Amino acid sequence: MTKIAGALDRRRLLFGAASFGAISATMPAGAETSIKLGLNGGPETRALTTGFPQKGSMILQRTRPPLLETPFEVFDRGVFTPNDQFFVRWHWSVIPEDVDLASFRMAIRGQVNQAQSLSMADILALPRTELAAVNQCSGNSRGLFQPRVAGGQWGNGAMGNAKWVGVKLRDVLDRAGVKASAVAVRFNGLDQPAVETAPDFMKSLAIDHARDGEVMLAYQMNGEQLPLLNGFPIRLVVPGWYSTYWIKMVSDIEVLDAPDNNYWMTRAYLIPATPHADVKPGQTGFPTEPINRMVPRSFFTNVTSTTQVKAGAPVPLRGLAFGGDCGVAAVDMSTDGGKTWQPAALGPDEGAYSFRQWTAQSNAPASGALDVMVRCTNTKQIAQPMQANWNGGGFMRNLIETVHLSVA
Repeated sequence: MTKIAGALDRRRLLFGAASFGAISATMPAGAETSIKLGLNGGPETRALTTGFPQKGSMILQRTRPPLLETPFEVFDRGVFTPNDQFFVRWHWSVIPEDVDLASFRMAIRGQVNQAQSLSMADILALPRTELAAVNQCSGNSRGLFQPRVAGGQWGNGAMGNAKWVGVKLRDVLDRAGVKASAVAVRFNGLDQPAVETAPDFMKSLAIDHARDGEVMLAYQMNGEQLPLLNGFPIRLVVPGWYSTYWIKMVSDIEVLDAPDNNYWMTRAYLIPATPHADVKPGQTGFPTEPINRMVPRSFFTNVTSTTQVKAGAPVPLRGLAFGGDCGVAAVDMSTDGGKTWQPAALGPDEGAYSFRQWTAQSNAPASGALDVMVRCTNTKQIAQPMQANWNGGGFMRNLIETVHLSVA
């Protein structure tokens, strides 16, 4: 605790030489500078960049605001995603490039007994908590939707897993004293809209959810301070929920006495209130609700559909799975189009909200191709579906993944 506190109190992040509007040419000589995507409707390739502060090689989708996707091979290195290749998604381009911890304050106000203005030292003095959790963009894999939908055309790399360290949101709220009239808690960060008429990006949680003891205010990920682009100095962590709720650079917490009616809760990030948020293209008249809990997913990390395997040889397979809003109960493999399934071996359990590695082995045929499917079932006994869902927001894709391995 003392070591972390000292490091943060002394740290003043200055990125005056870094620009979110231009990418510096920092790729080493001979390095790959683009990557093939395989998105439905394109683009076929995107640039790889190392031009953002505290970030390694990332897939560049947009510079203002920064949208950076994790190259998928990174996920084969382990269950925790390196900070320097953890995906980045901002809604507005006015992001502080300079955060002074000496003057930073986080307000707690609204339906509380005593409004607070907490310094970083105040936050660090609260009891420390730690949790492993996947942070996944609501639109992860949107670029794979058919028919194509509007919005950021992400592949599968708009997600990451970290061990988050911080304080329980409940402890912060208790410091202020939540009134009996409280209904919801709204969070705002230091980012701002580019124009005054645009809606400030804010999200809220129901009061019971905010006080469940799992929602936290994190100041550290994977043993290091948060990178600026991932929310330094404080970000909200909402385990099991999509990252639209994981507000970065949290500076204002308002306890409300009525449901939050701001734009980002009532008009944006809405999903069909139907099973699996699934509707038909062009369908109208269905009820909607704010996106919320994640659903189970699993991926191959050591092979892709461009991988060749040796005829008749054993094929080692591995990947990552997560249960969404709960733990992983099982990961299964199929080589006959889903008619039969065989269990994969699960790696260490890092917690209900974490990635979990799985391993398996198959055998390549004498010729042709080997098609392998992977399916995660979570501890609520919800399994990934065989058919993809569709909605106009491109949200909550979790179709069973298949790789087509050619035999050489």
